[in-house]
Amino acid sequence: MRLTAITERLAGLGGGKWEVHLKARQMAAAGADLVEMTIGEPDVPTPPELIEAAAQAMHAGRTGYSDGRGEAHLRAALADCYSTSRGRKFGPENILCFPGTQTALYAVLQGVAEPGTEVLAGDPMYATYEGVIRASGAEMVPVPLRPEAGFRMQASDLAARITPRSRAILLTTPHNPTGAILTAHDLREIGELAVQHGLWIISDEVYEHLVFDGAEFVSPLSDPALADRVIAVSSISKSHAAPGFRSGWAVGPADFCSALLPVSETMLFGNQPFIADMTEKAVREGSSVAPGMTSRFAARAALLVQRLHGETGLRVHRPEAGMFALVDVSATGMDGDAYAWDLLDSGVAVMPGSAFGESLKHWVRVALTIDDESFATALDRIVAHANRKSRSVA
Repeated sequence: MRLTAITERLAGLGGGKWEVHLKARQMAAAGADLVEMTIGEPDVPTPPELIEAAAQAMHAGRTGYSDGRGEAHLRAALADCYSTSRGRKFGPENILCFPGTQTALYAVLQGVAEPGTEVLAGDPMYATYEGVIRASGAEMVPVPLRPEAGFRMQASDLAARITPRSRAILLTTPHNPTGAILTAHDLREIGELAVQHGLWIISDEVYEHLVFDGAEFVSPLSDPALADRVIAVSSISKSHAAPGFRSGWAVGPADFCSALLPVSETMLFGNQPFIADMTEKAVREGSSVAPGMTSRFAARAALLVQRLHGETGLRVHRPEAGMFALVDVSATGMDGDAYAWDLLDSGVAVMPGSAFGESLKHWVRVALTIDDESFATALDRIVAHANRKSRSVA
């Protein structure tokens, strides 16, 4: 039977990136003594007050169809939140609700990109970005995020890759997998290029509430000069430890949101009213779990740096936010893929950096989301493994 072009565009962009993780799950299920540091989920359960809010809404009959834009009270809450945090006025007309950041990003790209166009995205990048860009028919143009620049997108690197076919710049701040945060200066220079070339800016800001002490999050939504071209996507998955509820949104110009609404409605026609009620509570009251997660993730990142820099030849890029850290494994004589598979035999599962872009060929990503005892065990095993490999290389 014949398949469509989208299946060809997305071929090879699925589960292959997660082979080490899937193998680790198989080994653990078979009884292997294994510490998983592959995927990042909050290290606490969804707060009980949010679960209770969703349950009460269901018992109250909030299980029918939703407004295609998202429930009005949730959009009002999000508009109030963004007006306060970004220093600009937003209204419900600037909001579209989706089941998670991923769906929001997919829909937004359907609205700004198409076959024959290009979307610029930082390399490394979150594993699904290439797929959501290709799904629109556009080509992804990787922009190198250099370690020496703190893995922050540089305007000079971006400018060198803009062509007449460019339509959008996809930013992630704070960034996954690097944990880097774009500065106000970075965003100003990127914004000037977007204005000069008539480009959209799409900003994935899902880690906004997991910023470590000493770092500062800045959103391109805060710049009035970019008001007609910035679309931000986010959710409560990370900030409120609620990934399974799939509750996210897009924030952007009112005319863009209206134009995108038919696209959204053909996909899902609104999200669940009882989840919208829960999300409104989350947005209006803030997160009871984000401060604790932020503190623990920062402490684990610091311990990772201390142990690996002090006891091995491995080098860590210290994150400023988020749930992950990158480790340069060049000292072992292996690339990231070979290292991840080899480390698996020593009882630790990590993600090869190549899953996030070829620029991380000699890196791996480790999750900071496991409990402290398991994290300490993993560090002991990583240190022992690295020293064995370094001796063999020498």
